[in-house]
Amino acid sequence: MLGQQVRTERLKKRWTVKDLAERAGVSKPTITKLERGDLSVSLGTAFEAAVLVGVPIFAESREDLSRIEKETQLGLAVLPERARKREVNDDF
Repeated sequence: MLGQQVRTERLKKRWTVKDLAERAGVSKPTITKLERGDLSVSLGTAFEAAVLVGVPIFAESREDLSRIEKETQLGLAVLPERARKREVNDDF
């Protein structure tokens, strides 16, 4: 879910993957992996990217987490089709 949120907020800011990668001090493939939910991305990198695009890192409760997930899905729904075609690997 964090990767989806980062992608959604990055696109809202009209930043490219390269823009976010440069700001976070990582490579473009690392940002792509983060947005796809790849677990090989370090937690520090994920948090840095989230902060840069304005994604809250922690939720107070499960209800907040559910609300954030719904808002993310709604945000993705208004983006162009090409921005929504991402499979997320959330199988931990």
